[in-house]
Amino acid sequence: MALIYSRGIVMIKWIQTYWLAVMVVSLFSTTVHAQLNIFTCEPEWTSLTRTLTGDLAKVYSATTAKQDPHHIQARPSLIAKVRRADMIVCTGAELEIGWLPLLLRKSANQNVQPNQLGYFMAADYVTLLEKPTVLDRSLGDIHAEGNPHFHFDPYRVQQVAKALTSRLMKIDPINRVEYQNNLSAFNLNWDQATTRWEKQTQSLKSEPIVVSHNGWIYLERWLGLERIATLEPKPGIPATSNHLAKVLSELKVNPAEMILHAAYQSDKSVLWLSKKTGVPVVSLPFGPTDSEDLIQWFDKLLIKLMGE
Repeated sequence: MALIYSRGIVMIKWIQTYWLAVMVVSLFSTTVHAQLNIFTCEPEWTSLTRTLTGDLAKVYSATTAKQDPHHIQARPSLIAKVRRADMIVCTGAELEIGWLPLLLRKSANQNVQPNQLGYFMAADYVTLLEKPTVLDRSLGDIHAEGNPHFHFDPYRVQQVAKALTSRLMKIDPINRVEYQNNLSAFNLNWDQATTRWEKQTQSLKSEPIVVSHNGWIYLERWLGLERIATLEPKPGIPATSNHLAKVLSELKVNPAEMILHAAYQSDKSVLWLSKKTGVPVVSLPFGPTDSEDLIQWFDKLLIKLMGE
């Protein structure tokens, strides 16, 4: 009788241990399942989203800083990523017009379609510069809503961070406190970094520059750079020999201090102009690498601009 009783106690304890293990595994599985899947279109939003979500999301970037975000193929692998996404975070303002609509349509994911909570376009939360008064494709690759490269302005980035946090809290209200805490930490670090950057770049104010593509307007406005020529005769149109000759003549009258060039672009025209004028080419990363946060990227960007 005592043996049966003892075995019964052992069995009860085994059952209790088993169900405790099941509950732990179940809780762990629920936690993992609750992690958001977020698809981002450009590396700057990948970095920002990771900062604001921490361990609460898996964040995938469709592009790298070495790619032109205007021209991306809607590959099957990207469609699959969008199909599994709880949220997409992109620039908007027609920057991804050539590929994002196709990804959305092919994915058939209703959660990330326009007007849904999972559809977040950063351009909707900032004021864009260079909004055209006339929409005419003969004028080049212009964006009807304005210039979409506003990630070079730290103040606009901060506006996007606030709006993105608000959206994350609506999609994942259980973790709203953590998102808010992450935003507060980001704002503190970002404000300190912005103050440091503005002191660091005082000498760049009114410095004349040439740009290969009109992708730097927000950087120019923020730092007070003075653009005197653009190597593209029209936005998105490769430089022609006639246009380069005009720029060369202009630089003889109004010399520039540097030629700004996106690292993903062909350097043929900028190197030609640099050789003819002696003006140095500054090749800038158009976004952070996968291992960089936004502060590290801005630090690297400004060091290159300062020639340090």
